[in-house]
Amino acid sequence: MTTWVPRSCTLPTTEQPLRVAEFDALFAERLAGSSRPERLRLELVLTGGKGVEETVRDLVARESDCCSFFTFTIEPGPDHIRLDVQVDGAHEAVLDALQERATATAGRELP
Repeated sequence: MTTWVPRSCTLPTTEQPLRVAEFDALFAERLAGSSRPERLRLELVLTGGKGVEETVRDLVARESDCCSFFTFTIEPGPDHIRLDVQVDGAHEAVLDALQERATATAGRELP
């Protein structure tokens, strides 16, 4: 599977697998749907629940710190949280890989 961690990521290499595992867990437990309404924008729909919005906000804030090319927008709703992920043209392949990873991990039981 393609990795979505780009070379421009400033997160220490030893910490990158842990961050990927956090996203995998979120997608496995909460991804209800995804779409690509624009070439450089991915829309993820996550099921809500106690503490989910806070978890998503924390995770994307930390991701923004090391990968500043991401723009995350969170729109909470009563049952779902919409997470929009945007990138610039130079990072379209990263968004492609993130979408691939999210859909491949959705609903999967993780170790």
